Amino acid sequence: MQHLSIGEASVLLGVSISTLRRWENEGRLWPSFRTCGQHRRYAVNDLHALMVTHAPEHRKVVAYALVSSHDQKKDLETQIKRLNLFIDKNEHKMLISDLGSGLNYKKNGLKKLINLITSSQINTLYLTHKDRLLRFGSELIFSLCHTFGTKVIIVDAVISSTFEQELAQD
Repeated sequence: MQHLSIGEASVLLGVSISTLRRWENEGRLWPSFRTCGQHRRYAVNDLHALMVTHAPEHRKVVAYALVSSHDQKKDLETQIKRLNLFIDKNEHKMLISDLGSGLNYKKNGLKKLINLITSSQINTLYLTHKDRLLRFGSELIFSLCHTFGTKVIIVDAVISSTFEQELAQD
């Protein structure tokens, strides 16, 4: 049986070395053994099995909706309806919604979304608008999506406002 180093395994899986270390800490993927120098070695068969479970056809489609106050619950329902129109009925769908400021990075739904992205469980993320994710910093989440193979679809893509306009709106 062939074994790969942590660097070779990360290239094969398309994830970072720190992700493999985190997966070991979480109990998701264990190295087959460690060398005398305590270097991890992964069985190629184990890695291929993991690649199958994280293949796009086994990953979820997630719709994320956000409103900033209880007064906007109607808008939340509207966002969810719009998102459902764009998602194929055959896809395994998950809806995550949040109630809180677009400036708040500690929302439970956002944390759950980031965990799903970084564990390669999402194939496609649907948003109604870019700012439904975060008011500022959404590019960071989009970068995570790119790194972990998550496609992002913004349903109502519009010409983005300038930074000053967004700041004034907030």
